[in-house]
Amino acid sequence: MLLGEYEHTIDDKNRLTLPARFRRAFADGIVVTRGLDECLYAYTPSAWTQLVEQRLAPLNPFSKEGRRMQRFFYAAAVEAELDKQGRVTIPPTLLQRAKLGRDVVVAGVNDHLEIWDRAAWQRELAEVEGSAEDVAERLAAQGD
Repeated sequence: MLLGEYEHTIDDKNRLTLPARFRRAFADGIVVTRGLDECLYAYTPSAWTQLVEQRLAPLNPFSKEGRRMQRFFYAAAVEAELDKQGRVTIPPTLLQRAKLGRDVVVAGVNDHLEIWDRAAWQRELAEVEGSAEDVAERLAAQGD
């Protein structure tokens, strides 16, 4: 399980050094793609395969929504290996999509990482912290 949030930087060559805590999980490679909410998602190869098999592949290709979701995740996805320093190069198109600057936050979110611009992460946290109790109540009511 991937947990925690870590402040890092992206260097001039678009390389992100993964937090040391996460490097072992990504020893077999990394898949980086667009994320929701203006961030990037990073998966281990096995977690990516699970996402594809359980969520993306079953989407109906004759459904507009299904095609859009598949395009959203597949078209931007890049497979890579970490270098000896635990760095991954983020393509410029993904950096632009997530509006990432030099200062970023890498957050562990169970089966994947989210890579956020640091200022955007702070805004997201403020919103989440302000609404978490209301969201929990609504989700609890759905379970009844």
